[in-house]
Amino acid sequence: MSQYPELAAKFGTPAYVYDLDVVAESRDQLFGLLPEGFQLYYALKANPHPEIARELRSGGCRAEISSTGELANALAAGFEPGEILYTGPGKTNGELEHAIATGVRTFSVESLSDLQHVGAAAEKHGVTVSCLLRVNTTQGSASSGIRMMGRPSQFGIDAETLPSLMPALKAVPGTRVVGAHFFTMSNAQDEDSLLSEYEFVLQSAAQLRREVGLPLEFLDIGGGFSSPYAVPGPRTDYPKLRAGLEVLLDLYLPEWRDGGIELACESGRYLSGSSGSLLAGVVNVKESRGQRFVILDAGINALGGLSGIGRLLPAAVGVEGEEFQVGSLVGPLCTPGDSLAKAAKLPELSVGDVVTVPNVGAYGVTASLISFLGRPAPTEVVVRGADVVSVSRLDYQRAYEVSP
Repeated sequence: MSQYPELAAKFGTPAYVYDLDVVAESRDQLFGLLPEGFQLYYALKANPHPEIARELRSGGCRAEISSTGELANALAAGFEPGEILYTGPGKTNGELEHAIATGVRTFSVESLSDLQHVGAAAEKHGVTVSCLLRVNTTQGSASSGIRMMGRPSQFGIDAETLPSLMPALKAVPGTRVVGAHFFTMSNAQDEDSLLSEYEFVLQSAAQLRREVGLPLEFLDIGGGFSSPYAVPGPRTDYPKLRAGLEVLLDLYLPEWRDGGIELACESGRYLSGSSGSLLAGVVNVKESRGQRFVILDAGINALGGLSGIGRLLPAAVGVEGEEFQVGSLVGPLCTPGDSLAKAAKLPELSVGDVVTVPNVGAYGVTASLISFLGRPAPTEVVVRGADVVSVSRLDYQRAYEVSP
């Protein structure tokens, strides 16, 4: 049942509720898991809501973005453009020129041609920008999580091509290669696997500097921090991570202790995921050939469309005590794909009840099929404890403007 009955009554459903106290707790926990001096970038793709981004900025996070829309939200949250990292494999000339005109000065690039596009935009504005080479290594060592390197990909420069490419990469006008960006995996629940992957990254970075002259003023070792999605549970703890990373850094990049290299991690899910809950109203309950269906006013148009096709974890709601029913949580859309959970343990539910789907502060409404079938976007309510900070709703339902 709903954890926020008063908010559902006041603002209606579907509605997302984001608790800034939980955002701050997540931020402080992750900083505490990293060695002192690490920069921590918030990936706005997880949740670009300016209130969440502002809370993370106030505690020392920087912003990692991949579009001009995310740039606008980062600026609205108060991030300094000079400390924003612009990433992504498909940066257009228009996006690059806008970002540089706005003051963005650090980019992660995926290829020589991507670097050349960044350089051309920088030259138009008479500036030189700093660039990290995103490296796609030949292998990795983690045994859990979603793999992001070691295979053909639109992401990153294949490590084996760097010896021949490095002279050209260092010579692109308008740019200065200052380091490397690795993103090896996502959602690593096993701490030993995460440390093993970070060891591979640090070893690779040191080897590339030694053998091909890769500059290492700045090194982004990626993320991979796990937090539950749309199911109950706490964020994953990594009690050995800080000490383990320090040992690995001393082994491969010992100058880090003297500030000889700037180090960074990035995260989206871990920083915002546990702060959010989706409140969904029950609009119908039906039986079909022995199966129970609880139909909600929120489906894959409101909660991670990716979850509806099995790309992310299925949704669940909490059940107190031992009494429960087995049923499917489905949404209101006219498609059989609008399913949030199948054969889930559910409390006794009836029309008018409100259920809470927990841990959806990341990859919620903006990762959903929000415009499919033209239903209104969910309300987004930001709270700090018992106090409502803001209430908003994305506006995408304006009529089409058709040019003759």
